[in-house]
Amino acid sequence: MKLVLMGLPGAGKGTQAERIVEKYGIPHISTGDMFRAAIKEGTELGLKAKSYMDQGALVPDEVTIGIVRERLGKDDCSKGFLLDGFPRTVPQAEALEVLLTDLDRQIDYVIYVEVDQSKLMERLTGRRICKDCGATYHMVFNPPSVEGKCDKCGGELYQRADDNAETVENRLEVNMKQTQPLLDFYSEKGYLRSINGDQDIEVVFAEIDKLLGGLIG
Repeated sequence: MKLVLMGLPGAGKGTQAERIVEKYGIPHISTGDMFRAAIKEGTELGLKAKSYMDQGALVPDEVTIGIVRERLGKDDCSKGFLLDGFPRTVPQAEALEVLLTDLDRQIDYVIYVEVDQSKLMERLTGRRICKDCGATYHMVFNPPSVEGKCDKCGGELYQRADDNAETVENRLEVNMKQTQPLLDFYSEKGYLRSINGDQDIEVVFAEIDKLLGGLIG
């Protein structure tokens, strides 16, 4: 079961990744996790990645692809994997195709958790955090009993600067510009499967589960 999971910020991709990994027993592989593991292991590519990250620079594709190759070649990926946060660009997706061919593998599905951007705005701008204890609320989905006050400690709730409407809208626009070419690429390959993410979490997973069940049925 070789999967790539995609979705805009706020779509619930992380929640679904947890459920997929738990049910199907495949490793959840994110770019950050791969980098951290390679750096911790002190691999040549890990050290190269660290040198770029320490400078605040983007890690070049050839280094990233090399780290992905090392990760997918490990024993725990023998039954499959769930890639999350990679690929981010069409060149990376093309390189992944070559890499998987070399490993005699092929992607089964690219699952895109799709939610309308207006709904994502509502989800992402509704978050509030307690200044005192850090408890998290949502003005629509998980509001406090008393507006502006934390249920746990009575502390004042605030909105993070990166949760304001202008910042969120910009973040979504940037992500969509990056995501659309990948969706087009995988659609042409026949891998893409869109799942309606604007439903209850369990309903979303049931749809993903039904899709994946066909791979082992």
